Amino acid sequence: MSTKADPLMALGTLPGVADSVDSVRKAVDRVYGHRIMRRRSTEVTAEAALRGARGSAALSGAEWALEEVRRRSDFGGEGDARVMGAALRLTAEAGQFLSIWRQSPLRVLARLHLVAAAEADEAAGRPRLAGEPVEEPLIELELPDAQEVAGRLEGLAQLVIAGSAAPALVMAAVVHGELAALRPFGSHNGLVARAAERVVLVGSGLDPKSICPAEAGHAELGRAAYAGALEGYASGTPEGMAAWIAHCGKAVELGARESTAVCEALQRGAA
Repeated sequence: MSTKADPLMALGTLPGVADSVDSVRKAVDRVYGHRIMRRRSTEVTAEAALRGARGSAALSGAEWALEEVRRRSDFGGEGDARVMGAALRLTAEAGQFLSIWRQSPLRVLARLHLVAAAEADEAAGRPRLAGEPVEEPLIELELPDAQEVAGRLEGLAQLVIAGSAAPALVMAAVVHGELAALRPFGSHNGLVARAAERVVLVGSGLDPKSICPAEAGHAELGRAAYAGALEGYASGTPEGMAAWIAHCGKAVELGARESTAVCEALQRGAA
């Protein structure tokens, strides 16, 4: 497939991207090859989901200790608890949309936002209209208007539906970056963007058991690094795009490292 027919392939040729793709593949293969994955992979998946939700919430301003997230069952109300609850719901339900994503990505994004919002709001599940505010204080990029959002969402959907021969990391980074930069919904855009990245990574076959929580890796890299890399994506320059893809790759590697540690802990407990 030519780069003209498959625009994501051009991103895969940017300096450093091939190295990031190779490093991610090796990190993912290592954790999948761990002996504990042969018989206890469901436990690793469950722990990865918890850690991924915690990481995504942290990037949206809700800092929770892992044990507190594990202990609590009530994440209603407002503020940080609401954000943490939204992240947990998204992580739990993202896997339900794998079969729909390639045929109807906009439908999946709408559902993800409904899951995150979890409220009877007429704006939940639909892109924002002209003049509607956006509650996303930790993403400080210039906000595209509703008309630009609609056009770029349609373009993103067509890209997903057409498919790509580019590495899964590249597609996941573009989906994540585009949604975070556009902020198409009135709220929870960062959470939805990171959930969509998870859908791509799992659905592509790179991480089919969802055991490499990129969200945890993004959180470990820190909000400042996340914001800086996202600014590079939004710039549209080759250097900025390459830096964002590399950042997402590092996040996946760190997520894989988290699950390797989980596997080691489970193995020690079984010894």
